[in-house]
Amino acid sequence: MYTGQFCGINYFIGVFYPESGDVLSNRAIEQLDILWQVADVGTQFIARPADFEGSLVVDVRQFILEPNDARRLASLCGRQDTHLRLIESRLPVTIRNRGNQFEIEGEGDATKACARLLDQLYRETRDSELSDDMVHLHLQEASTYQDNVQDTIVIETPKIKIKPRGKNQIGYIDAIRSNDMNFGIGPAGTGKTWLAVACAVDALRRDQVERIVLVRPAVEAGERLGFLPGDLAQKIDPYLRPLYDALYEMLGFDKVTKLLERQVIEIAPLAYMRGRTLNHSFIILDESQNTTREQMKMFLTRLGFGSTAVITGDPSQIDLPRKSDSGLTHACRVLASVRGISMTRFNYKDVIRHPLVGRIVDAYDKVQDEH
Repeated sequence: MYTGQFCGINYFIGVFYPESGDVLSNRAIEQLDILWQVADVGTQFIARPADFEGSLVVDVRQFILEPNDARRLASLCGRQDTHLRLIESRLPVTIRNRGNQFEIEGEGDATKACARLLDQLYRETRDSELSDDMVHLHLQEASTYQDNVQDTIVIETPKIKIKPRGKNQIGYIDAIRSNDMNFGIGPAGTGKTWLAVACAVDALRRDQVERIVLVRPAVEAGERLGFLPGDLAQKIDPYLRPLYDALYEMLGFDKVTKLLERQVIEIAPLAYMRGRTLNHSFIILDESQNTTREQMKMFLTRLGFGSTAVITGDPSQIDLPRKSDSGLTHACRVLASVRGISMTRFNYKDVIRHPLVGRIVDAYDKVQDEH
């Protein structure tokens, strides 16, 4: 077994054979050409799996969290170590601790992700008590250790800072910033709409666009809004509530109200977009799975100079009549190879809600694939 130390953090690695459980000797490991690599968080020993046919590489990391604060450590571990058990249930690791001394055992990438996660969570305990929800949100990022995500993107809005979680969300934001037309496709709770609104607010704040246009098909009302009480905004408001909620959290209620009055933020049902050309605008079409082929084509051709369009939707939640094809699924097939259009596909691993939501989405997807 090799050992190493860097900045007070000890690292151990051994190569175990599943059948015998024996650890290779130092000399044997040297003969198998172990790679030594200095990583950004310390010394890490990496073995090439191809060198050990039939073997399992196990990484054991020991480290100390400072300062040694009993209250913060209790918050980190949770009542009866519930937070540590939650982490173990989501990452292939085993966590042991005595006071502020921690030991993590598991696969190399997983132990690295877990060590960073515990460090991040311990920093959070400085200002507040950790909740299960907070641990879960941090786990969403840590559970993507297999994707080797290195870049960090932060979107600053007047009220909050937004950090994407995981490879797909980072790629989604990068695609929106790099392309004029973008599709965000996937289940509920993956941040498709939230991040699109964040990018729109950021673009408006940087004077990259002159207005934000929010569009959504009111399929439940058959796109015929005349029978609903109130003016146009009041008729379509219930269908745009998720977009409003995001705007309020990022800009504040008063700021959003003023921008609506000045029509810097505009709301419109999809049926009212026909014949328009939207220049220097950030346009978001939400719930696009409920558009028909004709409506989708009509919307996509509204894009003017200096504009960015983001189309979000979940193909598994189509509310159209059975005989109608979804404009979203049709557009994904037709536009897949068109230059300048990005398509980001999310899955159940990207769901940032209760852990059960991700498992529910996965279960439904499996049944749908079988049929």
